[in-house]
Amino acid sequence: MSESRIPTDALHRWVDELWLAAGCDAREARLTADHLVGANLAGHDSHGVGMIPKYVLSWLGDQLQLNQQVSVLHDTGAMLSLDGNRGMGQAVTEQAMALAIGRAREHGVCVMGLRRSHHLGRVGHWAEQASAAGLISIHFVNVLSKPIVAPHGGYQARYGTNPFTIGVPVPGQAPLVLDFATSAIALGKVRVAHNKEVPVPPGCLLDAAGHPTEDPGVMFPPAGAPQGALRSFGEHKGYVLAVMCELLGAAVTGGHTIRPETLTHEHAVWNNMLALVFDPARLGSSTSFGHEVEAFVDWIRSSALQPGCAGVQLPGEPERAWRRARAGWVPVDAGTLAQLDDAAARVQAARGSSPGPLSRLAA
Repeated sequence: MSESRIPTDALHRWVDELWLAAGCDAREARLTADHLVGANLAGHDSHGVGMIPKYVLSWLGDQLQLNQQVSVLHDTGAMLSLDGNRGMGQAVTEQAMALAIGRAREHGVCVMGLRRSHHLGRVGHWAEQASAAGLISIHFVNVLSKPIVAPHGGYQARYGTNPFTIGVPVPGQAPLVLDFATSAIALGKVRVAHNKEVPVPPGCLLDAAGHPTEDPGVMFPPAGAPQGALRSFGEHKGYVLAVMCELLGAAVTGGHTIRPETLTHEHAVWNNMLALVFDPARLGSSTSFGHEVEAFVDWIRSSALQPGCAGVQLPGEPERAWRRARAGWVPVDAGTLAQLDDAAARVQAARGSSPGPLSRLAA
């Protein structure tokens, strides 16, 4: 399927104007554009502007609520329990992380639970927010939407992609950011492959009968047909990590775990997140931390390379390479572009204004 190139600045402006037209205030529209376009720039098209059509449907269905603020449910200083009030994840999570960062600076550590956020996007973004403040963060997230991942040993979907993320600041250098779905592939990447009409890598999917497949269409069947399932990464290892993300991200924070009685919204993607944010300097390691990181990185990079491998990369380096490559423009496949044009038309119909079709900006 064909692919168009959208100038990065123009794409950001289009996303910002779309959400302003939908009714977001200036801060929320800007944060949403920053995050979604930022995900594309980092090479994660699965969490980029391709999510907008689903967000628009959620908003039109009165599920996603615009211009919300987090509510503080419990506050014991170093521990915070927050409610996102079904707000735009890119805005309420930024606010939640800012609160957690402030408490970690004050107390050395903050354990923050955020419940009932609309899709909070690429979780690495929030680790980067903490790293920019010189803090380490660990994130456990569950996904409350249609089950799409099969448990190890089963083939019927029972839970979501449940991301796990760690961010570590490195003095004088870019942070180390581990950020991955506990499934073998993120659903957004399957969506991108489906729109491009290309297969996914082997070992990622099961069809509706439980057979391995590389066809992304099994996750987007015709109406009335059974859906396939994503597999967990690393066999049982990804599965048990997903279980822990579900329980820590949702049950511990007071959010819902995924099961039939909690899946009451057709279009919304709800996230619950447990974040541990702390200052490594408070552990008394401020004089040795940077040296130990640098020494370990040098040791890793000294490994002989496998044939065809250009170098050993560290967590976060692939995203930085993508940002350099996409600084001027972002590729958008024809299927996603059509869906974004449709989303703009829906905003126009509901509110009487929109930035118009994104396709007019395509090169």
